Amino acid sequence: MTDRTRHRRLREQGSLERADLEAILDAGFVCHLGVVVDGHPMVVPTVYGRDDTELFLHGSVASRSLAADPGAPVCVTVTHVDGLILARSVFAHGVNYRSAMIHGVPRKVTDPEEKLRGLRLLTEHATPGQWEYARRPSRKELAATTLLALSLAEASVKVAVGPPDDGEGPDAKLGVWAGNLPLTATWGEPVADPLLPAGIEPPPHIAGRGGTRHG
Repeated sequence: MTDRTRHRRLREQGSLERADLEAILDAGFVCHLGVVVDGHPMVVPTVYGRDDTELFLHGSVASRSLAADPGAPVCVTVTHVDGLILARSVFAHGVNYRSAMIHGVPRKVTDPEEKLRGLRLLTEHATPGQWEYARRPSRKELAATTLLALSLAEASVKVAVGPPDDGEGPDAKLGVWAGNLPLTATWGEPVADPLLPAGIEPPPHIAGRGGTRHG
């Protein structure tokens, strides 16, 4: 626990367990990177991957958010919305969610071998099996790519689940429906590139994801 990861509100929803953090990171592949650029806050969505100790963030060398101040602290968040909490009163409405927040100073990955490893983690995190299937990055493509590594040491998690909390209060007499409206995301069937020659079918690691749940 640090001052930045201490849960000050809704502490019962908070966790500092590494297993909870990893479960949330593994359930997604898009994060939001919060930085300050030229004195102004900026939040940038980007893809990520991880190993046991670091989160790897992908970007372009032209990205101001990734290159503006390499020694500045950042905040990365990953959030999954699991549904709406629809209560008897608007005040008691809410969201069921899983969220992770990671703080730290990222380092720019410059070693070619480590950069390839980080990009492999990114690729396999989003689509397992794709790194071995598709062409690897060229030297020119690697030079045009920025990869940041952010330690997972300073992180916190919050998870909200359950029904509305006004079922035993005065509003219970209103006769208004209350409960949860779950939200789930499902992968669709693969859609081929219009320029793809006939006869090239999606490989099993892609075709098999159609109809499966994401998150």
